[in-house]
Amino acid sequence: MTHNPQQYLPVAVEAAHAGAAVLRAWAGRFTVSEKSRANLVTEADRESQKAIFNIIESAFPDHQFLGEEDSTHNDRSSPPSSSRPLWIVDPLDGTTNYVHGFPYYAVSIALEIDGVLTVGVIYDLTRNEMFTAIKGQGARLNERTIQVSGTSSVGQALLMASIPVAVDPMDPAIVRFVKMLSLAQSVQRSGSAALNLAYVACGRLDGFWSSSLKPWDMAAGALIVEEAGGILTDLNNSKFSPHQPTVMCSSSPKLQQEVLAVISPSLSEQESHQSS
Repeated sequence: MTHNPQQYLPVAVEAAHAGAAVLRAWAGRFTVSEKSRANLVTEADRESQKAIFNIIESAFPDHQFLGEEDSTHNDRSSPPSSSRPLWIVDPLDGTTNYVHGFPYYAVSIALEIDGVLTVGVIYDLTRNEMFTAIKGQGARLNERTIQVSGTSSVGQALLMASIPVAVDPMDPAIVRFVKMLSLAQSVQRSGSAALNLAYVACGRLDGFWSSSLKPWDMAAGALIVEEAGGILTDLNNSKFSPHQPTVMCSSSPKLQQEVLAVISPSLSEQESHQSS
């Protein structure tokens, strides 16, 4: 079956706006539970995902759906099939930030067709910034074409890292973070992998890495980074896949290699299975 990616982007944008409307409506009046220690979930997450799902299912009832809040797809009877398009959704990336009123969170929606990321949308509702990409057609921020910064030196780079929740001080993720502090211009942790990727794509950040993500955290952002000219691999400098937990992206091949030379050795099995 031939798919026209152009038909999917407007639906993804509409769904992102619908999810964001729910988040705005719930702001300040939700209750909070914990999926695990320091890994929060709110009614807002769940209701945002429902709104997104309803729009996508209405437009494409034969598609599959993978969302963070139930980790299922819309037929709910079998694993996702590579023969049908798969929507990968995070209805609220940056839940802890949202709970605290810290304005760094977003709705993230991606579409994977035949195992290839084809459409990506990240909507930052606090700034009304819509990041979009279609495979092979570049990346945009509010309809303006964006590209990575091109920074090629660690010493000039502003980097971002995700660190697993409730992490032990001796965890390899902490060790990598500390090692980079003395090398980069600055290294920070934000709480939203989706926005970190979007910010690399538009040049606000020069690089981002994580060892503990899920597909919904990075699928949309990965496509947006690639379409903006960024470099994307896993932490072992192998081919990136949103269905494995590690990612490294940067604004240039040289910067990618400099950062990986510091952070890539020996991911622990324990770390790879934690969630951020």
